[in-house]
Amino acid sequence: MTPTGLEALIEALRCLPGVGPKSAQRMAYHLMQRERKAARVLGESLLHALDVVRHCQRCNTFTEGDLCERCSSAHRDRELLCVVETPVDMNMMEQTLSYKGLYYVLMGRISPLDGIGPRELGLDRLVARALDGEVREVILATNFTNEGEATAHYLTAMLLPKGVSVTRIARGVPVGGELEYVDSGTLAQAMRERRVLPE
Repeated sequence: MTPTGLEALIEALRCLPGVGPKSAQRMAYHLMQRERKAARVLGESLLHALDVVRHCQRCNTFTEGDLCERCSSAHRDRELLCVVETPVDMNMMEQTLSYKGLYYVLMGRISPLDGIGPRELGLDRLVARALDGEVREVILATNFTNEGEATAHYLTAMLLPKGVSVTRIARGVPVGGELEYVDSGTLAQAMRERRVLPE
C-alpha cells in the first residue's frame, strides 16, 4: 500500500540526525498544521540546494562554485592543511579565529561497521592534495572517537612515508571546565600532553 503524503513526510524527516519516529511525527504535524507556508519554503530551498550545491574541487566541502571561498582566498596560509570530518567541524575550527590555513573535508570517517573505508572517503584525493607542493604540514583534526582516532592513525600511516609533516590537535580539559566534572580519560590525556610554562 502506498503511504499517504503525511506518512511519506514523517518517514522522510526521520533521515535527519537525532530525529526518531515521534519527533518526525511532531515535526510533520507542526508543519502541516501551523507552518504550511514555511513548509513550502523549506521544500523549495531543499530542492534549490540539491540543484546548486556541490563539492569544492580542492577541499571537498560544500560550495556553489568550483572552489569554495576559503580555497579561492589569497589570504589563507597555503602551507597548512587541516583535515576535518565534516563541514560543521570546519566551521567550528573557523570560529576559534586561531587557524588561517586551508582545509580538507573528509565527509566522514573510517568506520568498518558502517561499511566506510579509505576508498569510500576518497583518501587518494587527500594524499594528492597534501603532496601538491604547497602543503608543508597536515593537521589532523578528526574527532576523538574510536572512528576518528582510527582515521587519524590511517592518515598518519599514509602521509608520513611521503615526507609530509603530520600533526594532531591536542585534547584536554575544556576552557572553563572544573576537574571534578571532567572524565578520567580526558584528564589522563591532559596530563600526558601537559606543556612547560614560560618563566
